Amino acid sequence: MHNLSFIGGGNMAAAIIGGLIASGADPTAIEVVEINADARASLAARFGVVTHANLDEARLHGLIVLAVKPQTLPEVAAALSTRMAGQLVLSLAAGVRMTDLARWLGGHDRIVRAMPNTPALVRAGIAGLYAAPTLSAGARSDAEAVLRAVGGVVWVNDESGLDAVTAVSGSGPAYVFYCIEALEAAGVAQGLAPQTARQLALQTFFGAAKLALESGEEPALLRQRVTSRGGTTERGIAALEADGVKTAFAAAVNAASLRSAELGDELGRLA
Repeated sequence: MHNLSFIGGGNMAAAIIGGLIASGADPTAIEVVEINADARASLAARFGVVTHANLDEARLHGLIVLAVKPQTLPEVAAALSTRMAGQLVLSLAAGVRMTDLARWLGGHDRIVRAMPNTPALVRAGIAGLYAAPTLSAGARSDAEAVLRAVGGVVWVNDESGLDAVTAVSGSGPAYVFYCIEALEAAGVAQGLAPQTARQLALQTFFGAAKLALESGEEPALLRQRVTSRGGTTERGIAALEADGVKTAFAAAVNAASLRSAELGDELGRLA
């Protein structure tokens, strides 16, 4: 792993830094530019990384991770533009398209866009990545290694595919939490103690996902195995089908994907 420069030291940056160090990265090979003094102190104390209050102090290593809010990226990129000298830029800024980021960076185009998700905070994330076809395999591998420190990685062949990634896995944890809320509330309505209902709902989602991941089998097949003819699960699934739950999920993902594209348009007009 090359030396790394993180611009922004929030929760996602901290999660990735922690994952990299747990995987064997040298903390002194990582620098973080973070304007918040408390956040800088926390990162230095937790991980032993080098911290800076501003970009002027940073060395800006060969791999730069942009982990700032999308709205602040034009200003940050403009400040970086005069110091770009072939570095690989890994952008975690949701919605910011490569053409806009390259423009803000003064024409620099060695860029990988990534859409991680919040389970990265517990090293169980999944990130979608996109790079221009001209980017080398080595650069792709370097960017991928950063995200693999906190979970899985998938690549999309077209940048617009990141809108779908955002809608499925970026927003997806909220859908799962929504379902956990609903299952917990349903358990309470059936007379279970709230804490019992929550424990049952949480462990059921965790266990089912773990089974699906580790078995490698189709979720539909796993569902069928639980659904005995004439049994309780069959009746429950029939109720979900009658209420159009699959259709509702499709609508949610479509709405989120459309909004992701809209945000890309809006962010592109910032500068």
